Amino acid sequence: MTFLDKEYREIISKAVIGKGKKFTQESHSVTPSHRPSSILGCWVINHLYNAKKKSEESVEIQGSYDVNIWYSYNDNTKTEVVTERVTYTDVIPLSVKDDNCINDEHDVIAKVIQQPNCLECKIASNGHKIVVEIEREFVVQVIGETKLSVRVNPVQDDFGDDDDAWDFKLTDDELEGVEPDFLNKQD
Repeated sequence: MTFLDKEYREIISKAVIGKGKKFTQESHSVTPSHRPSSILGCWVINHLYNAKKKSEESVEIQGSYDVNIWYSYNDNTKTEVVTERVTYTDVIPLSVKDDNCINDEHDVIAKVIQQPNCLECKIASNGHKIVVEIEREFVVQVIGETKLSVRVNPVQDDFGDDDDAWDFKLTDDELEGVEPDFLNKQD
């Protein structure tokens, strides 16, 4: 195929030129104001993130969330909630890449498959800290401009702009199945 070949056209379009997915598990150590006796609950809220292309090979997601831990102290006679803001950076390698991109301008779409979630929350062995195990998962897509070559159909059809070329009349066979009194019938 040559550039001037009359049977082909080049179309410039935005397309997915890269994809990646990453699952992350990590532990956070939280120091409450009192020595914990037991863990009563743990939840993760206020998840925020931003994604950008870091290199030709990866996308970087920077995010944050709040870890809230409800615990008892003073031999299980009092309770308190401790909140800690956690920031993170996930580098997601692109497992699918298309190097036929026209320019260096890219859009990145990041979707959360698994919101940050508490897997386990326990009192550390030294008894003063609380260890929280968190999981999260992202999928990313990189969108860029690419060039497609398409073959043009050399046969001309009669489907031009002329509406008269279309026959919109009903045939006798089509009219045969129509029951004219269908609205007057009682079921």
